[in-house]
Amino acid sequence: MSRRDELLDLVTDHVLEHGLIGLTLRPVAAAVGTSDRMLLYHFGSRDDLVTAVVTRAEERAVAGIDALPAADGVRAGVNRLWEAYQSDPLHGCLDIYVQAAATGLIGQEPYRSAVRESNKRWIRALQAYLVRCGAAEDRVERIVTLIDSSLFGFQLDLATDRPEELARGVDDLAAAAEALDARHGRA
Repeated sequence: MSRRDELLDLVTDHVLEHGLIGLTLRPVAAAVGTSDRMLLYHFGSRDDLVTAVVTRAEERAVAGIDALPAADGVRAGVNRLWEAYQSDPLHGCLDIYVQAAATGLIGQEPYRSAVRESNKRWIRALQAYLVRCGAAEDRVERIVTLIDSSLFGFQLDLATDRPEELARGVDDLAAAAEALDARHGRA
């Protein structure tokens, strides 16, 4: 593993623990046992480091999706996906993504291009997972469009004290995804 990759993993671990908002080079460098000059040497700029951290977190999230065992059907798969969102590695990685979006980093270059590529990999991972759960390949794109933004919305709503209500909402979403799949001959 290269020194850059080692530093990227250390910084990503630090951000998972402490958050992305307010990240500055000197404190993060000290926390991971290097200097801000070394971070600049390996990453070029703070923006490039943040982009790399967001991408690394997405890679870890995709690996988490790839490791999920198939569920028995789309509805069960969406519910299992929600459970995975609530625990690490997905929970922390998704938080990094949301924090990046909340700070206005997403939508501006260089973040826009990096996030678009990350989103493509994320969507492909969700599609592959739901196909493993039995979704029809010709319907999985629509199903993922429905559940991806919805699950992010539920994730953001976790600040409430109603986890059981959110779980019911997710199951309603899962039932809708299953019905979308079933409309074309899939149960």
